[in-house]
Amino acid sequence: MSLTHTAVTPQAADLDPCGQPEHPDCGIRDVLDRVGDKWSVLVIVELAGGPRRFRQLQRAIDGISQRMLTLTVRRLERDGLVQRTVYPTVPAQVDYRLTETGASLTHLVKALADWSLIHRPAIADARHAYDRQHPGHNIH
Repeated sequence: MSLTHTAVTPQAADLDPCGQPEHPDCGIRDVLDRVGDKWSVLVIVELAGGPRRFRQLQRAIDGISQRMLTLTVRRLERDGLVQRTVYPTVPAQVDYRLTETGASLTHLVKALADWSLIHRPAIADARHAYDRQHPGHNIH
């Protein structure tokens, strides 16, 4: 794959979820993989505030590369959570916004983000304590 390759490539789970269409978990894991992905969560949180252009998203999401943002918004678009709109201007302007389905996720994702912020110090303390008790078992 080249450094500029940004196509959304189907994965095995996309082609034949769980390998067993009748399995009760079928379809759940691939959706959770998407909405539980760190970059997807941050894009959804940012788009909850309204439509954003690509550069606005990139500036708002600390640490995301152009390539990763491109892949993330394409995957979210493919899953029907984000709508990409191209405006016929010169140069063309593009914005991203949550679809109705994507917007229905925002309260859940925001609750998770809020929970993360509130509990971050306790989790950091627990990690430090674990690492002190189990030297050499760093599981980052």
